[in-house]
Amino acid sequence: MKNSGAFIVGVLTVFLAIGGVALSAQYANKAGSIQIKSIDEAGLAGMAGISMDSAINAARARVPGKVLRAVLENENGFLIYGVEIVKTDHQIVDVKVDAGNGKILKIDTDQKDNEGREGKDSDNGQEEGNER
Repeated sequence: MKNSGAFIVGVLTVFLAIGGVALSAQYANKAGSIQIKSIDEAGLAGMAGISMDSAINAARARVPGKVLRAVLENENGFLIYGVEIVKTDHQIVDVKVDAGNGKILKIDTDQKDNEGREGKDSDNGQEEGNER
């Protein structure tokens, strides 16, 4: 009887460990190189390792089109640039660029929802930061 209880605890521990690794891998894709420790939005620009123009150029290199807007923002505790680009086929693409090194972190294409309004594939959270 005692062995079965220890076995169950062992199995649960393994499942929790696997789930934790999978969860951290999911968030690793969204993480940037500059972690934000305070919520002072005015200081975000001084923390960036690359300029907004560099972020826009990196985003346009991956997604050709016209830039609608670029925002320096706090996403999940990391400093990133969000660059929205409209492609020639009129799709709007949101490119997340690491504000520290210019690496492309994520590309989301907006999709039409049931009511014909634009809705993003991923996060429905509010964007914070400095808009251009």
